[in-house]
Amino acid sequence: MSHKKDIEALNWTLQDLRDSTDIMGGMVVLLAGDFRQTLPVIQRGTPADEIQACIKSSSLWPTVEKLRLKTNMRVHLHNDGDSGLYPEMLLKIGDGSLDVDAEGYISLSREFCNLVESDVDLIAYVFPELQQNLCSDQWLCARAILAPRNEIVNRINTDILNEVQGEMKEYLSMDTIMNTELSTSYPVEFLNSLELSGVQSHKLQLKLNVPIMLMRNLDAPRLCNGTKLRITKLVLLF
Repeated sequence: MSHKKDIEALNWTLQDLRDSTDIMGGMVVLLAGDFRQTLPVIQRGTPADEIQACIKSSSLWPTVEKLRLKTNMRVHLHNDGDSGLYPEMLLKIGDGSLDVDAEGYISLSREFCNLVESDVDLIAYVFPELQQNLCSDQWLCARAILAPRNEIVNRINTDILNEVQGEMKEYLSMDTIMNTELSTSYPVEFLNSLELSGVQSHKLQLKLNVPIMLMRNLDAPRLCNGTKLRITKLVLLF
């Protein structure tokens, strides 16, 4: 699901390398993806910008032969009809074929997912007996809560931390302007309010034994970005 200009650049490169004016230099190129799942991400872009960046908007699209996968191999090989209900429901959601209410929302059935009324119920369902299982790496690796926005993640993290016994330590990011002449343009309150993609918030609260995820690794290749870790020791930084 790359930007269409990436595919067009590949086409021009292969044409140059093979000294051919044919599409992709006469080579067969297989592209895989589902437009209902992932569109090109355009930062601060509109839906129209994302559609314009899609390969369907490229001059190469008429030359593409469309191949569609129709058999769910996981269900087919294991002969498990119940496992096929979930992907079938996802396809109906993507096709927009489900009934909606007056506000445009769809209703998910109990057969499709387990519905909860609040964050507290969600945490209790995903992390039952949290304090007793907190030291089990295998137990922690088998569960996670995903959310679309950072503020939701921060709220759920805070609720989980409040359930964990022990002293909470707070770590703050650097919020000092190196050039003092810019201090009026970038006040501390503004720096602390930034929520950047892939970067931890200004205030980081931790307790012993809680799981964390490595976002930026400074000691490659021992650890990779996205590695799950568990806090075993907390130190106070000055």
